[in-house]
Amino acid sequence: MRLHPDVEAVTARVVARSAAGRQRYLDLIAREQDRGLNRSALSCSNLAHGFAAAEGDKPVIRSGKAFNIGIVTAYNDMLSAHQPYGRYPEQMKLFAREAGATAQVAGGVPAMCDGVTQGQSSMELSLFSRDTIALSAAVALSHAMFEGVAMLGICDKIVPGLLIGGLRFGHLPTIFVPAGPMPSGLPNKEKQRIRQLYAEGKVGEEELLDAEAASYHSPGTCTFYGTANSNQMMMELMGLHMPGAAFVNPGTKLRQELTRAAVHRLPQIGWNGNDYRPLGRCIDEKAIVNAAVGLLATGGSTNHALHIPAIARAAGIDFDWEDLDQLSAAVPLIANVYPSGQGDVNHFHAAGGMAYVIGELLQAGLAHADILTVAGHGLGDYAKVPTLEDEALAWRDGPAQSGDSSMLRPVSAPFRPDGGMRLVQGNLGRGTFKTSAVDPSRWTIEAPARVFHDQHEVNAAFKAGELDCDVVVVVRFQGAKANGMPELHKLTPPLGVLQDKGFKVALVTDGRMSGASGKVPAAIHISPEALGGGPLARVRDGDMIRLCANRGTIDVLMDEAEFRAREPVAAPVEEDGTGRELFAMFRQNADAAEKGASPVLAAAGL
Repeated sequence: MRLHPDVEAVTARVVARSAAGRQRYLDLIAREQDRGLNRSALSCSNLAHGFAAAEGDKPVIRSGKAFNIGIVTAYNDMLSAHQPYGRYPEQMKLFAREAGATAQVAGGVPAMCDGVTQGQSSMELSLFSRDTIALSAAVALSHAMFEGVAMLGICDKIVPGLLIGGLRFGHLPTIFVPAGPMPSGLPNKEKQRIRQLYAEGKVGEEELLDAEAASYHSPGTCTFYGTANSNQMMMELMGLHMPGAAFVNPGTKLRQELTRAAVHRLPQIGWNGNDYRPLGRCIDEKAIVNAAVGLLATGGSTNHALHIPAIARAAGIDFDWEDLDQLSAAVPLIANVYPSGQGDVNHFHAAGGMAYVIGELLQAGLAHADILTVAGHGLGDYAKVPTLEDEALAWRDGPAQSGDSSMLRPVSAPFRPDGGMRLVQGNLGRGTFKTSAVDPSRWTIEAPARVFHDQHEVNAAFKAGELDCDVVVVVRFQGAKANGMPELHKLTPPLGVLQDKGFKVALVTDGRMSGASGKVPAAIHISPEALGGGPLARVRDGDMIRLCANRGTIDVLMDEAEFRAREPVAAPVEEDGTGRELFAMFRQNADAAEKGASPVLAAAGL
């Protein structure tokens, strides 16, 4: 199937714009392969330190004759998605020996749970945990003991952070090893209903906690289609998993065999063989475009409007919101997973899941088939379904038809004709509007502004009845430089209540909403952010604001000269506590949201 002209055009533009940076990156990983640190360059003292605790693998690692896999793990047993990783290293060492290789835990990275920190001051560390993870992964791999890497990570900032860090060691073959989603619990729509009732004061905390505990109830990734599960989708579209690994539940034989296959595959794609597949070659311009296409086709998390440009930068690639917007116009929405639809990722997987999605995208020419994947034969491998045949792992062709048309539809009959993630721009800056979860009748909102400096102020005004009107809620000084760009999930229930009462409601913010972006129209990631004099800092209560996803505009409706002449309001005083003061350097160096809001990449000049 010929590539769709818009996908072809965006890819060509990204390739041309990235030419110099990409070549510098490829030169870097070539130098690292040829002259960079590796086990053969270590002194006897260096090497002895590296295998001192390797127990039964010590003679093999010492000999230097076997492939050694570095495991970078995001394990902790507070984060449900990562709790299953606790025993992975010991299993993976056994799997490595089966392949004549060895494995060591190279290091751990922090794994923050946005679900625990939502609405708390600790959420101000969340986005920067991505850059901390990238730094931690780099420290882990800096020991030069490894010929390949197994990345154990799933959730919001963890996979992007592991990718950014891993790409600076892009000469190493790297496979991401997921652990899978928890089984379905309380239906997400019911959970949302209880949250709104709580916001209205109609149920108490005990009922709310019962609902939340019935939804998030066991080891495994949360089942709604937020950033964590969008990450897993992207790993399939970029070819960094064993095919079909994303949404197999934890604790199953199939899950274990997919992990075994990943470990066995790593030595086969090392540089000493004839099928070398380094991470830095796998992640190229086509793979980045595929990730964006998958995001749009499945209605994934708006956080990836930040993460995809940041991941691309780490590989010398320049990808921006114009590219995402053009792809969104061309890529139809073919998945309908909560918060857009009723079913969760388990229902999505049962209906055909990633194999069906990738098969549809390839047939329609909407994804690049000819990418270098860890599996072997391009993206077509990922349109297959893993299965067990006589206890052995095998892959069969994916479904030609959706198993549930309420969850998955063909490109020829999509839920929406576009990908539902639009660029809006105007005199208030540039931002992202996720239209896929919003009724088209609400894509244009014009109403007076009510301005706040944090989400707690919004909730207080809601409880006092001050927002019972048509309103554009502006929440500013939520950008990366101001306070780390937290997600503002506490706003979803009250704004949803106001909308259900019949008011015209929208949110405009330089903060984030992520995969839980829901039915209320929202322009998020507004850039330039309010801190430093961005346009949001000049908005006043009562200003008329017009947000229009159809035209891609966001403007305050007043004389332009008068608006620009206004003095920006001062930012709130930064607060210490919860470790936020330790991230001052990150806030000071963070760059624009459209570039990924990354202090680490900005400081590195990437």
